[in-house]
Amino acid sequence: MAAALGWMHRDDIFPPPEEAGLAADDPVARCLAERAVDIDRMAAEGTITAQQADLFKSRAEALCQAQVGGGSGPPPQ
Repeated sequence: MAAALGWMHRDDIFPPPEEAGLAADDPVARCLAERAVDIDRMAAEGTITAQQADLFKSRAEALCQAQVGGGSGPPPQ
């Protein structure tokens, strides 16, 4: 069963090289990775539940998009 799960999520565990290069240059991906480390640490310590960790990660994605890019610019004039 573990092998089947590993196979199904192989791209999540070991991203293809072209995606890995894009993520390294993407400021949103870097921001999200930093936040995810903190959230995972809190979950491991028992400070937050797994359900709260999922919620925090979804909110972190929106925060990183707003802070470092990914949103639309001002309307054209």
